[in-house]
Amino acid sequence: MVKQLGLLTALGLTALATSLAPATAQQKTLYVAGYGGSFEKTIRTEVIPAFEKANDVKVEYVAGNSTDTLAKLQAQKGNQQIDVAIVDDGPMYQAIQLGFCDRVEGVPSDLYDLARFKDDRAVATGLVATGIMYNTKVFSEKGWAPPTSWNDLKDPKYRQALVIPPINNTYGLNLLVMLARMNGGSEKTVDAAFKIVKSEINPNVLAYEPSPGKMTELFQSGQAVIAVWGTGRVQGLANTGFPVDFVYPKEGAVALLTAACPVAKPKASPLANAFIKALLDPRVQLTMLKEYGYGPVLKSVEVPPEIVKMAPVGARAASLVTPDWTVVNEKREEWTKRWNREVER
Repeated sequence: MVKQLGLLTALGLTALATSLAPATAQQKTLYVAGYGGSFEKTIRTEVIPAFEKANDVKVEYVAGNSTDTLAKLQAQKGNQQIDVAIVDDGPMYQAIQLGFCDRVEGVPSDLYDLARFKDDRAVATGLVATGIMYNTKVFSEKGWAPPTSWNDLKDPKYRQALVIPPINNTYGLNLLVMLARMNGGSEKTVDAAFKIVKSEINPNVLAYEPSPGKMTELFQSGQAVIAVWGTGRVQGLANTGFPVDFVYPKEGAVALLTAACPVAKPKASPLANAFIKALLDPRVQLTMLKEYGYGPVLKSVEVPPEIVKMAPVGARAASLVTPDWTVVNEKREEWTKRWNREVER
């Protein structure tokens, strides 16, 4: 009888363990696709741990630039794995147009107007300025004045020392837009901009580099001393102690919104909206300002003056140039082919 009871008990425990196993194995997972580099590091340390604990969920972060993430959404069409997409404003407009974004629920009432997307299909989580980064130590040693204009990128003294992200990256695209506007053109007419890049800027270019990590390496190795980049990236590098600064060109720095959307799919996770809400938390907004140079997108966020270094805040934010993304996205594929054919041959 004792042996039989022991057997039954053993069988019961086995059955119980079996019934509990799927529940343990089926822990909720939220897939978030966003930028790599210092942005990823900040999200992994300042956002994800607290979010996982509060929501009993595992967050899988998939790093890549905006065009990478958009390509993933297109490849997974009909069977989306990503729950939250974090990309630049240009690719976000494309993602919305292609039907990849669901409605953002609970958009804060104090969100700046420029941070809202049509029908709340996405929301900006930070404001970045595209301008010029330079190595302050090298410039000082050589007796060079800091750059002040987009036209300074033509200066022969920067030969093989300039790095520009390619046109499939928003920073490179913003440069093309500014050169067009500065030379009698616009987003609709960019011939002059292509000519200037090809004939006057290209001789100075060491690399057309899309990777934040490789961009950093080129500066740390001393190969590059000047680049087109954003306040967020430059602030992230400066925070490591490396001697770089950011310049708002006199013709205007270009606005770049980092934006997030819950990915539309049949069994969308309710935690997608919760994660986006976490990115808009005032504490996180200030952290992203301090650590990553993002201008806050909420009117209620009180910004301590001592942490505003390079970020577009106040008058800086008000003076930013905003591209016409409707036109740009219509022309982007054509421009990319032309860029590959004429510039990065």
